[in-house]
Amino acid sequence: MADKPKDAKAKQQPKQQPKKAKGEAVAEAPEQSGKPARPKLNNAASARLRKKYFEELRPALMKELGLKNTMAVPRLEKVVVNMGVGEATQNAKVLDPAVAELAQITGQKPVVTKAKKSIAAFKVREGMPIGCMVTLRGDRMYEFLDRLLNVALPRVRDFRGVPTKSFDGRGNYTLGLKDQLIFPEIDYSKVEHTKGMNITIVTTAANDEHARALLKSMGMPFRVPGTN
Repeated sequence: MADKPKDAKAKQQPKQQPKKAKGEAVAEAPEQSGKPARPKLNNAASARLRKKYFEELRPALMKELGLKNTMAVPRLEKVVVNMGVGEATQNAKVLDPAVAELAQITGQKPVVTKAKKSIAAFKVREGMPIGCMVTLRGDRMYEFLDRLLNVALPRVRDFRGVPTKSFDGRGNYTLGLKDQLIFPEIDYSKVEHTKGMNITIVTTAANDEHARALLKSMGMPFRVPGTN
């Protein structure tokens, strides 16, 4: 009779499984969770621009702007790409190609933007989808800016530089593009309508002069004053 409680306790205790090595646990983690492993980015272009900033551009800007602290040197914070689709008010299906093309350009899934208030003149009601946008940070930000400066802008017809008066007074710069065909990721044969977009580069610069120096050092082709 005295042995029965011991047997009952032994049955209640679960069997301990053998411990797995750290390498095995990490390898099996995606299978146990049921979610596919997140693909890694190709950081070839982004590492080039980021490495150039920290090794070459930041020391040069610190000397040029007369700053004594490296943390005060202006740097990129985020890049916001906004594509407005006015035709979506009449036909919601027009928004699907815009979302797909913006995803191809930026490498990130866009967010559909909706109207904040109703405008009777444009037949826009509050909450109606009118465009899409993407906010880029980190590696995707550097990679997108690198492609924009070195690949996309040189493909603009009769390109004479970007305007120098598009700063907002707080160190942020907004650039407008007329069509999405300047990006090599877009297939000409699959584009039905050209769509423009606004690209806002948000920096930590204290003023527009510091932001202009930062973007110019990265290769932003500003327009020469006095040219149209």
